[in-house]
Amino acid sequence: MKQLIVAASLIILPLGAAAQGVAQGEPNADFAPAFENQTRAPALPATPVSTEVFVDGLSHPWGIATMPGGGWLVTERPGRMRVITPDGRMSIPVSGLPEVDDRRQGGLLDVAVSPDFATDRTVFWTYAKRVPGGTVTAAARGVISADFTMMTEVADIFVQEPPSRHPMHYGSRILPQPDGTVWITTGEHSAADERGRAQEIGTTYGKVIRVTRDGDPVPGNPYIGQDGIDTIWSLGHRNMQGAAVDPESGALWTVEHGPRGGDELNRPVAGGNYGWPVVSYGIEYRGSDVGSGQARAPGFEEPVYYWDPVIAPGGMIFHSGAAFEGWGGDILIGSLNPGGLVRLKLDGDRVTGEERLVPELGRVRDVEEMADGSLLLLIDAPEPFGEIVRVMPR
Repeated sequence: MKQLIVAASLIILPLGAAAQGVAQGEPNADFAPAFENQTRAPALPATPVSTEVFVDGLSHPWGIATMPGGGWLVTERPGRMRVITPDGRMSIPVSGLPEVDDRRQGGLLDVAVSPDFATDRTVFWTYAKRVPGGTVTAAARGVISADFTMMTEVADIFVQEPPSRHPMHYGSRILPQPDGTVWITTGEHSAADERGRAQEIGTTYGKVIRVTRDGDPVPGNPYIGQDGIDTIWSLGHRNMQGAAVDPESGALWTVEHGPRGGDELNRPVAGGNYGWPVVSYGIEYRGSDVGSGQARAPGFEEPVYYWDPVIAPGGMIFHSGAAFEGWGGDILIGSLNPGGLVRLKLDGDRVTGEERLVPELGRVRDVEEMADGSLLLLIDAPEPFGEIVRVMPR
């Protein structure tokens, strides 16, 4: 059932008004940014939009991937992958997927298709996996049948190590690239007794991972030949639930959850250390300091942008600029709290403006651009309230 709703972004600047940031609450921490527009960048002019429910009846949808030739693959966290047709019909679950650990924040998570999907029909996904000793983030690939009903040749290409006792902070975006490499993001499982592993190159907690389609380390990874794990690209991350590759530069960008404040947008470089849990622009949920109590320190990379209070980021994309005038190259990020969609305008590797859209939609777990430039947003809610909502210019 499709319902049309007219919506607009939160901020409308009067003509002649000085640039102001997006309306949001008071920050939780009193850290000063390291450079101009590292946080609370000027509010962009409001974009009038309309929305309609494209698909309903989902249960905690988490990832969406466009298939060449039309349609999408969508994951539901309880362990189901479905095909969505171009006209919004939803299939029965695809069979042949591995069992998932769906406790707490676990389950079937991201999904992506091979750059050569039209010929190899290969699908990549991430999931929480029960293993001896606990739970891990895992990434797998398989071949989907011609009728889209079954996954075959299923094999893990990455299994986080070591196992965790805590079914939290799986990270879990996956991005297969045309050169045969695959980006995977992980989390550090949240708990105080384990999150310090984000700083250790002997674990894959809180890391950007770079592997081949078969799961092997990619030549050029920074820790090959060192006393660490060869698949690691960068470290010191908390819980990266958004990742996208800039189509112009080819650079990877990620967005991660901070604690109470301190959500971060990063452009991870080889061997870069992004500070968690030693430094953070946020504070602990109970109000105490994180790690050193500082936002920055020598040896740690600065985030390109941070939010305090948080946006609780989901998936992200770079927009093509089709349909929405002036959006070319902008970053779009789903927000779980306060909800809706966040748009960032870039000048090189710096943010110059921010817009908040459709907060009334609630928890946006992922975002995908349609062929005409309109958007599909995954609304993370239990069945029957989980939806895919289309966002169009008005």
